[in-house]
Amino acid sequence: MPDQPNTVVCHDIDGKAYPIPSDQLTFRPAVYAVIIQNDQILLSKQWDGYDFPGGGINLGESNVAAVTREVREETGLDIEAGRVLFANNSFFKLPYKEKFVHSIHMYYSCKVIGGELSVQNFDEQEKKYASLAEWVPLDSFAKLKFYTSANAQDILDAYFRSIAPPRAHQHTTSPAPAPRQNQTTASA
Repeated sequence: MPDQPNTVVCHDIDGKAYPIPSDQLTFRPAVYAVIIQNDQILLSKQWDGYDFPGGGINLGESNVAAVTREVREETGLDIEAGRVLFANNSFFKLPYKEKFVHSIHMYYSCKVIGGELSVQNFDEQEKKYASLAEWVPLDSFAKLKFYTSANAQDILDAYFRSIAPPRAHQHTTSPAPAPRQNQTTASA
């Protein structure tokens, strides 16, 4: 008897669950940018909420090339990709299609190096649900509605952990002995 495929639960943008045999999934890795400057974060406006700018990696395309392309398409901005901050598995139903996806989402720390906010590079699907990307004050972040399978606050926390100064190492050795009364010490 042949092995039966596993069943996974995919969710649509409204949270509706769809149990799907794993052999009916399309694998689609994706990359997203976390871009913060001047106490604001750049977010893609989608439906009545937000997501980090990014999307699927094309066959033969590197992660960095994909995040650079996706940010340009969704925001009009040119970026320099830094390091991966966060990754997660995602099982979802594509909007407007009866297509179910298994994705690994990778979130990169990025910085803007050029361009202007624009919707000029939206594809036909994006024109149906997306609008001009926005710089959103960080103090508003927790109040926003997100269309992402990952916890947006966890992604933001990963960004701030990545820029935090390293913690000083605790010394496990005994402190140096105090100088003797007749001994001189160097002063700084």
